[in-house]
This record gives sequence, structure tokens and C-alpha cells, in this order.
Amino acid sequence: MKPLILVTNDDGVYSPGLCAAAEAVQDLGDLLVVAPRYQQTSMGRSFPKSSDVGIIEKVKLIINGCEIEAYGVHGSPAHAVSHGILELAYKKPDLCISGINYGENLGLSITCSGTVGAAFEADSYDISSIAVSRQADLSIQHASDYKNMDFEASKKIIRELAVDILKNGLPDEISILNVNVPDNAAANTEVRITKQGRSNYSVFKKPEVRDFSKSYVLSSEMDAHINKSDKNSDVYAIYFDKVISITPLTWNMSANTNWGFKRSSSNTNN
Repeated sequence: MKPLILVTNDDGVYSPGLCAAAEAVQDLGDLLVVAPRYQQTSMGRSFPKSSDVGIIEKVKLIINGCEIEAYGVHGSPAHAVSHGILELAYKKPDLCISGINYGENLGLSITCSGTVGAAFEADSYDISSIAVSRQADLSIQHASDYKNMDFEASKKIIRELAVDILKNGLPDEISILNVNVPDNAAANTEVRITKQGRSNYSVFKKPEVRDFSKSYVLSSEMDAHINKSDKNSDVYAIYFDKVISITPLTWNMSANTNWGFKRSSSNTNN
């Protein structure tokens, strides 16, 4: 039986990055393309509730010149993954690919990422996942009028990783590969295995004096402390060395420590 590959994202089902990810692996198995119906950047692995959550629309996408049926889920990236696995898949997917995202997901910012959040949702079903993001200006990372971008280098690394995972799987200690591709990457751009950086990469700007009774959307800028990034980090690889970063991630967020907290009797109620 052919492997089943779930392709998803957080930018929305009509994102060119989603089509590019599907194109990279179309011939490696059966595709199930399930993504949020609308732009859902920075939703992490959240499950927000609203009156339309769970509505699923069938849509048509053109993948490698062929029309395929895909699904747009009203909800977050994690919603899309769960509905895809529980309701739309004919068997448990063998691999989940999340992306290709407009904008890098690095350092501490990955916990905000809907792209990585979708991958973690797939991991909760014990499905190996690849989250793929392409470097892009902050101004277009939340947009729904998708800009034309070159996804060829991203497609190449997706395919190489997918072929390897479908054949060999991932080591037990790895759940997700968080892949970031720099702007202007080419077919021969260096690939580096990195660790998650301590930097936020991008940070929110402090708002000016405003009316608290009115809606306000925080804007972002590059982290001023980025120059202090560890040279082995994903942030350094993308921002300074302009190489493709692959950061192995795990579901296990437990700290490896011998910290021994002892409750003081003076702080407890008798």
C-alpha cells in the first residue's frame, strides 16, 4: 500500500507554499491536503472556539499541473490536522508535512508558530512530521494576498527528507524536523543540523500611548539581541550564515536537571 502523506500549513489552503509542499512529494504516495480555510499564522497548537469551527470545505488545487481535491477547515492548523486524521484520512498518515510557510520559524518563536503547531498536533497521533518555513519579510508573514516566492530550494529539501523518513523513519528521540530555508537559497545551499536558539528572533514593539478601549494589533521587529545568537543555533544559521537549518525537535519539554525543590514548612498551611 502506498504511504499516505498529510500536507497542511497555517497560511491557508490557497497558499502557494502549500501547493509547493504538495508538489514536492506528490509522487511519493497518496496525498491528503488539509489546511485552514483562512490565514491562521501564529496560532501555535491552539484550538480556538467559534461558531464556524469544524466546517470543512472541499476545494480544488492545481498540483504539478493536475487538479486535486483538498480540504479547507474552518479553524486553526491543529484543527485542520486533527480533522484530517480523524475524518478525512483512509488510514493513519505515514508522514505530515506542514508548510511551506511564508516566514521563518526560529528560536523561541516556534512556540507561536502555527506551522510547527500543526506538526506537533500530528506528532500527538504518533506521526512523523516536517515543518518547513521559508525566510520572508515580516510585512508579508500574516498576509492573505500571497506574494510570489521561489520555493524550489524548499521543495528540494522537503523531498529529500520525505524520502528518507518514509524509508527509514525518524530516531525515537526525534518527533519533528523544523526546517528553515533562507532567502535566495539554491539547490546547492548548505544544509546544517542546528539546535533551537534562545533568541525570540522577532519581538513585539512597545505600543505608543493609545486608547485601551479600541482594538490594537501588536507589530513586530527583529530582536535587537540577535547578534548574541549561539553559532550552533537555527537563528545563526539563517540570519548570519544563510544556510538551510534543520532542527530536530521532540515532544518532551521536560528540563534535564537535578533541581530539587523542597517546600518550606513555613510556606504551607497547617
